[in-house]
Amino acid sequence: QVHLVESGGGSVQAGGSLRLSCTTTGTIYSPTAMGWYRQAPGEQRELVAGFINGANIKYAESVKGRFRIYRDNPRNAGKVYLQMDSLRPEDTALYYCYAKIRATDVWGQGTQVTVSA
Repeated sequence: QVHLVESGGGSVQAGGSLRLSCTTTGTIYSPTAMGWYRQAPGEQRELVAGFINGANIKYAESVKGRFRIYRDNPRNAGKVYLQMDSLRPEDTALYYCYAKIRATDVWGQGTQVTVSA
């Protein structure tokens, strides 16, 4: 069974940095899309950053210039990182890793990011 293993997250003060990572397990297939969503209490889940259709990257407007999604090994499409800099209190949310593998949507359990003022 395919799983997404997330790590990173935690609590920081405004202006600080965190890095999230996500790795696919239980499959030999590379994801055709992979990235991060987030959901704050009372809000809808929203895309933060993701690889869309291969190497194309999409960012939410609110994180452009502050967050960066990347792979440290281009040959391993199943592992991605999200570097989050200049964090703001409004970035506080549960962050979910997402991947599309062979037309199936897979979600991680979520990792909490809390930014204090």
